[in-house]
Amino acid sequence: MAVSREDMTPMGSGNISVRGRIRALVDDDTFQKVIIGVIILNAVVLGVETMVPEHLAHELALLDSVLLGVFVVELVLRLVAYGPRFFLDPWNIFDTVIVAIALVPATGPMSVLRALRILRVLRLVNSVPSMRRVVDGLIKAVPGMGAVAGLLGLMMYVAVVISTNLYGSIAPEYFGDLGTSAFTLFQTMTGEAWPDIAREVMAEDPSAWIFFVVFILVMTFAVLNLFLAVVVSGMESVETLAEHEEESDAEMMAILTSLREDLTAVREELAATRAELRSESAAR
Repeated sequence: MAVSREDMTPMGSGNISVRGRIRALVDDDTFQKVIIGVIILNAVVLGVETMVPEHLAHELALLDSVLLGVFVVELVLRLVAYGPRFFLDPWNIFDTVIVAIALVPATGPMSVLRALRILRVLRLVNSVPSMRRVVDGLIKAVPGMGAVAGLLGLMMYVAVVISTNLYGSIAPEYFGDLGTSAFTLFQTMTGEAWPDIAREVMAEDPSAWIFFVVFILVMTFAVLNLFLAVVVSGMESVETLAEHEEESDAEMMAILTSLREDLTAVREELAATRAELRSESAAR
């Protein structure tokens, strides 16, 4: 929760700006739950549109337009509430792009954009904090995942060259060239029907099981698990950062509350002093 200048305005001043009221609205839990409900309803409508008869398509299209209007109004309210700071949050830009795509007329050469309307469902990621933290963790893990992907690609290339040289003449439908071998080993890495491939090769070369067992142990149980480790590490760091931010926000709000109470007390003392001075002046 970000603390702004509007948040530091004394509660007793009575001058709550329009922007402050709009911000309080868009940050309200009830408002957020309503938007989440609209996103889910929109996802249901887009799915039902693919199954309903033609005579009901118009009504669903009308409902879809109404829901899109709700998204536009919500974005405008958030833009007014946060001003230029709205564009400092990548998630706000993400929401804006998705809604903008939905506003493009999906006719003629742009008809392909009609299928992209379902992207509005992705706004649920920004609206649900737990989903947002998961995505933030994945993004934070991208540098580490790049290193693991490089290692995976290097080891895959080595295995592809070895398997092509060893088994290209035995099973050309699986290891005839580098491309075919790469696809076969990718299938083996996923665990899909690899015993059938191995048995066919082992019928000609009984020692082929050594290659397949070593490949699966290294690629599937070692390298791929590194991806999980990197992602989990990224998510843990995001969770830790979120906890620290919540603690900082709580401390800041406690300080602001204390300052507001002190200002209120000072204001009351000043009012009492003025009243005494007026009484003394009137008595004289």
